[in-house]
Amino acid sequence: MNTYGHDSVVPFSKSREGKKRQVQQMFDNIAFRYDFLNRFLSAGIDKSWRRKAIRELKGIAPKKVLDVATGTGDFAIQCYKTLQPEQITGIDISEGMLELGRQKVQRLGLESCITLLNGDSEAILFPENSFDAVTVAFGVRNFENLEAGLSEILRVLRPGGRLVVLEFSRPSLPVIRSLYQFYMRFITPNLGRVISRDNEAYQYLNDSVQKFPEKQDFIQILNQLQYRHSFYKTLSLGICTIYCAEK
Repeated sequence: MNTYGHDSVVPFSKSREGKKRQVQQMFDNIAFRYDFLNRFLSAGIDKSWRRKAIRELKGIAPKKVLDVATGTGDFAIQCYKTLQPEQITGIDISEGMLELGRQKVQRLGLESCITLLNGDSEAILFPENSFDAVTVAFGVRNFENLEAGLSEILRVLRPGGRLVVLEFSRPSLPVIRSLYQFYMRFITPNLGRVISRDNEAYQYLNDSVQKFPEKQDFIQILNQLQYRHSFYKTLSLGICTIYCAEK
């Protein structure tokens, strides 16, 4: 398996733990403020990004969906509201995030449709060809090994099934890129520190975005792993990108 720059970016530089364990600890630490900060830092536009990503699945009308790095379940819940598949399974390594997600699912009365489980993207505990679609919203940067995670997703997708990834990216227009980098480098970590009492988590956000193999580089990785019909769409002047591919 190849490694990439973001694979070695970790939340806590002084920790001796591996990336996976550090990411788990980070999300457990900030879970209580995660949803609020998402809305606040993106000015609420993250909801629109999720809806647009989910629309990429309408053409295949999936019955069984796996949401990897599901966090507090926002993507899984929106996926159900939009597509109404028979079953959505969300997996995440952070029990703190999952517990908040389960509370949301229960409040909405969706326990029979959405199940949130503790699970590892690099060792998915389902047989081959289990899902019609797999989604990952703002989670692939957190994989300890990108190719291992994407290979596992390919394994559990059925032939003809579709992967949809939603991820932050770097704008290409110089002026927008400069403003974005300033915001991500200085504003986001400081706001994260004030609101969640954890500036390292939001510094990690910027560092991992900067090192992530985005756009055509990510498409090339998908193609090398034997995905087909891969493409991407940029959103909001390139701040966010949707990636789609099939098995």
